Amino acid sequence: MYRAVTWAALEHAISPADEAAVTALVESLTIRVTPPTQDDGRQYTVYADGQDVTWAIRRPEVDAAVSPISAYAGVRRVLTEQQQRIAAGGRIVMVGRDIGTVVAPDADLKLYLEASVEERARRRYLERRARGEAIAYEEVLASMRCRDRIDSGRAQAPLRPAADAVIVDTDGLSVEEVMDRVKALVEHVA
Repeated sequence: MYRAVTWAALEHAISPADEAAVTALVESLTIRVTPPTQDDGRQYTVYADGQDVTWAIRRPEVDAAVSPISAYAGVRRVLTEQQQRIAAGGRIVMVGRDIGTVVAPDADLKLYLEASVEERARRRYLERRARGEAIAYEEVLASMRCRDRIDSGRAQAPLRPAADAVIVDTDGLSVEEVMDRVKALVEHVA
């Protein structure tokens, strides 16, 4: 959702540094996340004001601006309220850097998937290369290190696992191996 806001700000030629303008934008922006609508490798489909932005929110310019935008109190307030309304429906899987600590602190199960910055950069690099982007691994790694630094140090909902989260280290694991571990944890709670 934060990436969708960032994409929309860039599309509307709003500077990511203009907190007031970005906050006004998010207050009028409709974001929807649905199951995948196309068989192109996506895990979900993201819409911003009705436009499919699933892959657009993964572009480098969005990567570069999403952490500063996600630190804005007004943006966090609006998106947190939306996410809490979604979570109130129950029986949902939510992904985000503050879901277990801020959005749904009373969730039945909180998982914190962890991987080294090098592993996460390798995964993102391979994802982007598979989509035909010409990108260097070192560029992806530097971007991720920057985002982690900003997200961990922000005043509003800093990146950290919830005290009661189960931490799953995914370094060196395949998607299938991670899913097997997650399914076992979900079945234990259910």
